[in-house]
Amino acid sequence: MVFSSPVFLFFFFPVVYLGCRFAPRCARNGWLALSSLVFYAFGQLHYTLLLLASVTANYCFGRLLMRLPRHRRIVVACAAAVNLLVLGAFKYLDFLAGTFNGLFGLSIPLPGIVLPIGISFYTFQGLSYVIDVYRDPQEGAASFPKLLLYISFFPQLIAGPIIKYHDVSKQIDQREMTPDRTLAGLARFITGLAKKMLLANTAGEVADAVFALTADGMDFRLAWLGAVCYTLQIYFDFSGYSDMAIGLGKLFGFDFLENFNLPYVSRSIKEFWRRWHISLSSWFRDYLYIPLGGSRKGPLRTKLNKLAVFFATGLWHGANWTFVLWGLWHGLFSVLEDANLIPQRLRRSGAGQVYTMLVVILGFVLFRAESLADAWLVISKMFLFTTAPVHTLTLYALLDGWTVFLLLTAALLALGLPQRLCALADGRISAPAREGIQAVFYAALFFLSVLALASAAFNPFIYFQF
Repeated sequence: MVFSSPVFLFFFFPVVYLGCRFAPRCARNGWLALSSLVFYAFGQLHYTLLLLASVTANYCFGRLLMRLPRHRRIVVACAAAVNLLVLGAFKYLDFLAGTFNGLFGLSIPLPGIVLPIGISFYTFQGLSYVIDVYRDPQEGAASFPKLLLYISFFPQLIAGPIIKYHDVSKQIDQREMTPDRTLAGLARFITGLAKKMLLANTAGEVADAVFALTADGMDFRLAWLGAVCYTLQIYFDFSGYSDMAIGLGKLFGFDFLENFNLPYVSRSIKEFWRRWHISLSSWFRDYLYIPLGGSRKGPLRTKLNKLAVFFATGLWHGANWTFVLWGLWHGLFSVLEDANLIPQRLRRSGAGQVYTMLVVILGFVLFRAESLADAWLVISKMFLFTTAPVHTLTLYALLDGWTVFLLLTAALLALGLPQRLCALADGRISAPAREGIQAVFYAALFFLSVLALASAAFNPFIYFQF
């Protein structure tokens, strides 16, 4: 079940919200945990037991850490091994078998395991919980239901943001569902829904059409169009889902940390990763980069640690060498920036934003492509400035007036221009007028989003594959 689906919008969410709103305070957590399991089971019933097993195992590891302080290192090592082995078995066995077959001419049969939805996200949440309890036994959950709600809570269960237990543990016990929070949550949810339905899907249709072209059917204009559209699609798809998750959390009394902060205004790759998928970046910083030594063991070790983190980041996203190279591509430029091989003067100017977006766009071609050969096809076409009439016809077929309008809107929003204009106008409008404008604006956004949903034959969600 996805947030941008009729069954969620008009059945599941209203039932869960009203049930939580009118349930006794002592029953709210149980109701949300049960609803979250139903939410997950709706998409993959047979993998619900795997989710429960993951929660149970991490709860047991947490209890052992609290009760056996002398054996903490052994327990946390076992917890890390179990979590990573389960993730590896379900996500990477086909990748490893295919890689060995290709390298050594073997014929190892591919297991063909169907990837459990959200396994990368809930595994990382469970692992972060155990590591936090290892570092401070006081961080442990008082009860299994509390940990179950933390890991399985449906707004962030299948696509994040990755929430750390200590950020929400008090909220699980004490939170309020007030009218102000409800309005703020609805506004944030509608914003995310509009990003997904109006902007991400529009950009995604164009990107898919371009990436499906053959070498003869693509020129540099189409290659750049496909690359830029995918760059817009993945941002509005994932940030839109994060907005919906944060809005839903607020509706139920939770405050989740932000996951995106206008990453396309960045003037360096380091800044980009402070703004992009913030919860994942902070997870790798806290649980991999710092334990590896961070920047405390000399320049060479720091660079190697960064490359290891970016390798892991790429591999986390998917079992394909395209993802690994995407991670290392970003790691390379992060290391070059640290070594001042990308001049600071460049990174402080508008040219820094151009440089960053060029790196990001080329990286997302790798991320989107099915294979390295497909990625090379698009990238090579981007810098081969030849064209033909058939390419112009394809371009016109892809770009009708409404599509162009939405793509331009997406580009301006991604670069933060409308947000700046709204901030300037905000102080010059009275509170009643501002509230009236906002009510009309969000009602219109919801109407357009539902209209798009009703007529949508194209409604994928990129991060479900992770």
